[in-house]
Amino acid sequence: MNLTSLPLLAALAALSPTYSTASAPGVPTTLAAPAIDHSLFDKLLKKHVNARGLVNYKGFLADQKAFTQYLDLLSRTPPADSWSRAEQMAYWINAYNAYTIRLILDHYPVQSIKDIGSKIQIPFVTTPWAAEFFSIGGKKMSLDAIEHGTLRKKFNDPRIHFALVCASISCPRLRNEAYTAARLDAQLDDQGRDFLNTPAKNKVSKDAAQLSKYFDWYKADWNENGQSVVKWVNRYSKTKLDDKAKIGFQDYNWNLNEQ
Repeated sequence: MNLTSLPLLAALAALSPTYSTASAPGVPTTLAAPAIDHSLFDKLLKKHVNARGLVNYKGFLADQKAFTQYLDLLSRTPPADSWSRAEQMAYWINAYNAYTIRLILDHYPVQSIKDIGSKIQIPFVTTPWAAEFFSIGGKKMSLDAIEHGTLRKKFNDPRIHFALVCASISCPRLRNEAYTAARLDAQLDDQGRDFLNTPAKNKVSKDAAQLSKYFDWYKADWNENGQSVVKWVNRYSKTKLDDKAKIGFQDYNWNLNEQ
C-alpha cells in the first residue's frame, strides 16, 4: 500500500470508528480508533448523582442535550480490538449504566424499572433488559446483550456485578464518576467494598449473612476459578465470614434509585 494514503486512512478512522485500519496490509496499527473519552458522562454523573448513588433523573432530563451527545459517542464508537481490556470493560460498564438511565428517562416518571414494558416479563425475552432500544456500531443492542453477551462472556470478572446499576434501590451504588481504564481496578474494588459494607444491601456477621440476591443469581460467576461466595464476601467485607457460615439472601428492592 502507498504510504501517502495513510493520512486519508487515519481521517476515515476518525470519522468512522467502525472503519479499522488495523486489517489493511502495511498500515500501522497505531491508526486504529483510540478509546473514547468518558469525561462528558463523568460531568453528568458528578452533577446528577449524589454520594449515596441516588440519581436526579429530572436533572438528566434537563441536560438531555449533553447526555444525548455522550450516548451518540458510545453508539458510533464501539470498542476496537486494539483497545486494552480495561478500556473495553470501562466502555461497556459506562454504556450499561448510561443506557439504563436513558431507558428510565424514556419512560419517566416510573416507580420501578420493572414497570417498563410487558406486564408478563420473561427473562431475556420481554423484560426491560431484553429490549433492543439502542444501537452500538450500527447493531441493535439491549442491556442484556451488554451484561451477559459481552461483559460476563468476554471478560469473566465478577466485579462487574458491583458496577452495573439497574436503576433500583438494591443495586450497587451508581458512582458519581465514569469508569476509566486507568482507574478501573481501583473503582471496581471500591464498589465491592461499598456494596459489601452497606447493611441495606448486605448484612454480614461471622456466623451468618443476609446477602444481596446478586450472590444467588450469579452464583456460577462467584464460584469460578477456585473462588466462592464466602471468599468474595471476605475480600471486601470488614466483617469476615466463617467458611461454614449460614448464608441467606435479602429481598430485592426494585424501587427506583431516585433522589
